[in-house]
Amino acid sequence: MSTLPLFEDPVPDFAAALAPKLARLAEQGIYIGTSSWKYEGWLGQIYSRERYGYRGKFSQKKFENECLEEYAKTFPIVCGDFSFYQFPSEAYWAKLFASAPRELRFTFKVPEDITVKRFPKHDRYGPKAGLENAAFLNPALFQDGLLGPLERYRSRIAALILEFGSFAKGAFAAEPAFLDRLEQFLAALPATFRYAVEIRNPEFLEKHYFDCLRAHRVSHVFNAWTRMPELGVQMGLADAFTTDFTLVRALLRKGRAYEDAVAQFSPYERIQDPNPAGRVALQNLIVHARRTRQPSFLFVNNRFEGNAPQTIQAIVDDLPD
Repeated sequence: MSTLPLFEDPVPDFAAALAPKLARLAEQGIYIGTSSWKYEGWLGQIYSRERYGYRGKFSQKKFENECLEEYAKTFPIVCGDFSFYQFPSEAYWAKLFASAPRELRFTFKVPEDITVKRFPKHDRYGPKAGLENAAFLNPALFQDGLLGPLERYRSRIAALILEFGSFAKGAFAAEPAFLDRLEQFLAALPATFRYAVEIRNPEFLEKHYFDCLRAHRVSHVFNAWTRMPELGVQMGLADAFTTDFTLVRALLRKGRAYEDAVAQFSPYERIQDPNPAGRVALQNLIVHARRTRQPSFLFVNNRFEGNAPQTIQAIVDDLPD
């Protein structure tokens, strides 16, 4: 006769209810997850506080080192934002992938050393602050610094996101100059990974941009961001679906600054500002994915409504049959 372990970590009721719904969608090729995962505000919801105890107290270090394994019990995919700020070492990649079950899929942001044309005037950039980036859209650096180290983990990676911040006026002689650089870069990439492009200049959302992505089988990232058209508007643009997979990032309500969302919503324990139109758009994207039977990757950020898991719960609970 078998017995249960005396100190088994309890599964939060919220996670236990959400996990099977997301698993069923993943079986249809629709993967829904969050932007990053190390949020103490999700304790008791996605994470069991008891799991991260050390000498009778909650250990933030233990939590940050180990919570990805528990995250994967609920979500089939996660977006790693950390890679935007650096080229992680091979040792870092090895530790990250070892910390999660093999069935968890990842999407990573490409380091900003590839996607920033001019480094912002910010202390963290040190002597580079305010200078032109000589490595902007450098395919050799991209392949050596990111694709090479990730090759051994390729089967676990859903896509890589090239996130371009808002280009200031005068960054390019004209909008086609950006597309020329982007086209040259995409043409040089191996077809071993899926790639997606996220832009923050709404004026770029036109035929030539979508044609460029389509020619290289790259997805436009439908992104909810301060200055971008809302998700439903982007979905309605002609030719916006550019390849055989879809990638969506619900990041911010239109018109809200990132810093304001952080100040208002931290520590991300609950929804504070529901976004019904954004939810409907995400549901419509799921319906589109079911109809086309193409892989789709949807990521929700805490700063979209205040708590990403609860937003995802609301979206999947109200899906049309």
